[in-house]
Amino acid sequence: MEELKMNGKEQRRYWLDTMLLIGAPVLEALKRRTLTITLPVEFHSGRSGFAPLEAFARLACGMAPWLELEGLEGEEEKLRGYYARLMLEALDAATDPESADYMDFEAEGQPLVDAAFLAHALVRAPKRLASQLNERVRRNVIAALKKTRRTAPCGSNWLLFSAMVEAALYILGDPEYDRMRVGYAVHMFMDWYKGDGVYGDGKDFRWDYYNSFVIQPMLVDVITLFEQDSAHYPQLKPLIMQRARRYATVLERMIAPDGTYPFLGRSIVYRFGAFQLLAQAALQHFLEESLQPAQVRCALTAVIKRIMEFPGNLDENGWLRPGVYGYQPELAESYINTGSLYLCAAVFLPLGLLPEDPFWSGENQNWTSQQIAAGGNVMRDHAL
Repeated sequence: MEELKMNGKEQRRYWLDTMLLIGAPVLEALKRRTLTITLPVEFHSGRSGFAPLEAFARLACGMAPWLELEGLEGEEEKLRGYYARLMLEALDAATDPESADYMDFEAEGQPLVDAAFLAHALVRAPKRLASQLNERVRRNVIAALKKTRRTAPCGSNWLLFSAMVEAALYILGDPEYDRMRVGYAVHMFMDWYKGDGVYGDGKDFRWDYYNSFVIQPMLVDVITLFEQDSAHYPQLKPLIMQRARRYATVLERMIAPDGTYPFLGRSIVYRFGAFQLLAQAALQHFLEESLQPAQVRCALTAVIKRIMEFPGNLDENGWLRPGVYGYQPELAESYINTGSLYLCAAVFLPLGLLPEDPFWSGENQNWTSQQIAAGGNVMRDHAL
């Protein structure tokens, strides 16, 4: 495939260029405090009030590890520094009540979802984002996150949204973070485990990518952050990590030789955000031993290129449009607006690894489905 003609250094540059192509319109608009008036809201306009927070928070969630990275040099470090400053300005614009882009954290329902994605960004970048906020902005961010507590999450992945908000409050140094919301989410998901690395979204199992969009990435980071906060957490963490490793392997095996993957369940217009957990496993070095980092890089590159090279993903001003391959609005559920689509940025988490990391420096390698389809002698799959 064409992406295997690029070496790891060239693939990294392609990932970075793609992330910034997607993210720059959002952050540049927030710098000018014009996101609210420039973000397209015609698609599912009834959800337009939530769109700015959705676009910003979901983008931040994916970009945060790159912004957090230390040790970069040259042009990429200049870019990272510029976008880190831009993200800090965006946090101010989003949470300052006097800002034209002050976002809705208070309405019941949806604001909790995207406050959680924004919170996840702060958890993923504690040095470059959370600790760099001046006192005024820090107070505003804390106040905004706390407004979402008026939403009582239902028995589903929403419990982890509440937990992640509390995790960010903890990172921001707020002594009033609620340990109960964290513990309740963790223990409920232990009860909802279905086997072979997969949790139910609540008590029921559903064929979709919510184990990767939300459940496992947030569960892994919450249990890691609060591991010493409860006598039970050190016992639960190995189980959570073992399950996450297995699910990351399943995701890699879902990537076909041509870079397509099963378009199954709801929210598939989040595009390659479906592979957040695989990307996080690479970032945090918890891939199974049988899964080489370079083959994950090549597999994800294939997915990204297959989608991004299809015409119509972006409008004439660079904003995302609903679909997987181009403009396919019928694929989007009624709760999805233009801002929702920016969860695709979650695939870019491995940019938080230095170029010298084996993920980027390893020689190109076929991913599992490519190896099998080419007649390779591949070790059979094993359930957990």
